[in-house]
Amino acid sequence: MQNGHETYKDRGEFLTREMFDKLIAINRELEAENMYLKQELAQLKRMIFGSKSERHIGGDPGQLSLGLDTETIGQPARETEQITYTRSKTDNKKGSAIRLALPSHLHREEHIIEPEEDTTGARKIGEVITEVLEYTPGKFYVERYVRPKYVFPKEERIVIGELPSLPIPRGNAGPGLLAHLLISKFVDHLPFYRQVQQFKRQDIDIAESTISGWFTSSCRLLEPLYERLVSRVRGSSYLMADETPIPVQTKDKPGSTYKRYHWVYYAPLDKLVCFDYRKGRGRDGPQEFLESFRGMLQTDGYNAYNIYEKKDGITLFGCMAHARRKFENAKENDLERAEYVLERMRKLYMIEREAREKDLSFNKRKELRIKRSLPVLQELEKWMREQLPDVLPKSSIGQAITYTLGLWNRLTRYTQNGQVEIDNNLIENSIRPVALGRKNYLFAGSHEAAQQAAMIYSFLGTCKINNVEPLGLLKDVLQKIQDHSIQKLDELLPAKI
Repeated sequence: MQNGHETYKDRGEFLTREMFDKLIAINRELEAENMYLKQELAQLKRMIFGSKSERHIGGDPGQLSLGLDTETIGQPARETEQITYTRSKTDNKKGSAIRLALPSHLHREEHIIEPEEDTTGARKIGEVITEVLEYTPGKFYVERYVRPKYVFPKEERIVIGELPSLPIPRGNAGPGLLAHLLISKFVDHLPFYRQVQQFKRQDIDIAESTISGWFTSSCRLLEPLYERLVSRVRGSSYLMADETPIPVQTKDKPGSTYKRYHWVYYAPLDKLVCFDYRKGRGRDGPQEFLESFRGMLQTDGYNAYNIYEKKDGITLFGCMAHARRKFENAKENDLERAEYVLERMRKLYMIEREAREKDLSFNKRKELRIKRSLPVLQELEKWMREQLPDVLPKSSIGQAITYTLGLWNRLTRYTQNGQVEIDNNLIENSIRPVALGRKNYLFAGSHEAAQQAAMIYSFLGTCKINNVEPLGLLKDVLQKIQDHSIQKLDELLPAKI
């Protein structure tokens, strides 16, 4: 003691109790920061070098070609010279459509279309031939529509059979070929320039710009069906929501991309999936899309969804898988505590599996959850609240406990409703094709391309949920939608009422 104050001697100097406590506090902060940085480093190493199925790699499904100019590094700049040449101009007017000649070596399936009118007494004066390039898995062929023309000499009138509606008026791409292009790009993740190379191997020379034009025309044809799908999803009583990034290239900044987002909504009861493209990750996206929605909404802990906690007509549910992931990542930080939580969560999922295997009704599943899941959740909540003061806030285990307790009401509400799932994994399965596609075509070439990708992914996601073969579905839709009643578009969706 010195002058009534407790002191500590260190290296021949005396420290007051106040100074000692301050040093202890600083040391704890540094330890916490050091632990946090180690965890960040371990997480980055795991993402780069480890196997992680949930990892999203930046990029976008709407890119048609890269067009990157590369330069050899470390070599001196070469001298340049100007070269001029002369070429003859074509007679085609700018902007006029050019119908490509279809290869003569392809097999042709000929259809004779006679006029519906009786041609008795008429003399055939010629015929109009329309050729459409078509595709079935594994081979190309040409659909050949031959329509004899007849003239009635006395009446000076010509009749001819009516050509069936084509997906692209005055175009020569059939619905099977168009569906194949879409599936190759968005399911098999082949950019258009790679598809062009595949066609060349079969002696079919189609310009990438032509395929891009076919793609754009197909998307315009599908827009009414997409709008109907959006309406059906908004009208569902139970939705899961999530979002995934998508880099988009814009005209105002060539050569670089902006991070944009696909917001994904899945209606489990109706088995419908909808991708909604937005330029940002703010709450404006879900607010606009869900403006008329009333029912049960299941999301992760992203704060853009917090507004729905108190919105009339909406009950907000959490995602147990997101909480579980936090503790999975915390195993390197605090294995004992993380394993304790993961074991309890494993019990919860085993109960859900039992309900699925027994094919329980919604009411029976609710009864099972109240009887067996609720006690596990109550025990887990009590344990986490007891542990929270003993863990560092910035540590992985501290963040996992804080995150989970902050969303506890949302995470446990599923026990009171047999219709709601324990997590959002069903919607994340719908997002995975986007992540796979980004590995191949890297980014969307424009906002329009990103929106078109959202539309196609909506149909493909709905096909996947309903176990519908997407190539056949898209071919059937593209073949029928031109003449289909807009009041009966539900008949074309993979999931029908």
